[in-house]
Amino acid sequence: MHNAPALKHRLLRPLMIGVAAVSLAACSTPTRDDGAQNALTHDPTQRAAIDVIGTPLTATEIAAWNIDVAPDGRGLPAGSGDVATGAHIFAAKCAACHGANGEGGLGDRLIGGRGTLASDKPVRTVGSYWPYATTLFDYIRRAMPYNAPQSLSADEVYALSAWMLNRNGIVPDDARLDAHSLAAIRMPNRDGFVPDPRPGHL
Repeated sequence: MHNAPALKHRLLRPLMIGVAAVSLAACSTPTRDDGAQNALTHDPTQRAAIDVIGTPLTATEIAAWNIDVAPDGRGLPAGSGDVATGAHIFAAKCAACHGANGEGGLGDRLIGGRGTLASDKPVRTVGSYWPYATTLFDYIRRAMPYNAPQSLSADEVYALSAWMLNRNGIVPDDARLDAHSLAAIRMPNRDGFVPDPRPGHL
């Protein structure tokens, strides 16, 4: 039987040597003032070779990844969804983790908790904690359902947002949300966060 510490040392030694070599290479990288580096940067032939590395993305390819939604609603897509449709989608795709009524389970609780944030036992949900309805949409579209993120259509996400907001008493039973109406919603905890001081941010 091999001596375990000795065997471990023999197995790790090539890795440690490799890490040391990379570290030395990084430390010895020429600075901007190094003549060889300047020659590489300013030689048109070398510069052209560097510039052609990779493939430019098309507008369609970029659009597939550029899905973030800002608090003020910038980036919300076309489409709409109502509370009743959202209830069916939630039952089919969300209830397994979040509970049949959004009460929580494997996933977070989504409903209730209003007025508890300043208590000894705050309950953070969509209704009690979330500051913007628009970023609720953004999170659902980007990360849910857990086992298939980004599989929901824009209409489905609007419908789910409508259902959750309705269940939290924020929109009426007959609400249908789209980019305009979703951005107009003022969440109960809108003022519970420190405003972003950067120009152009909420």
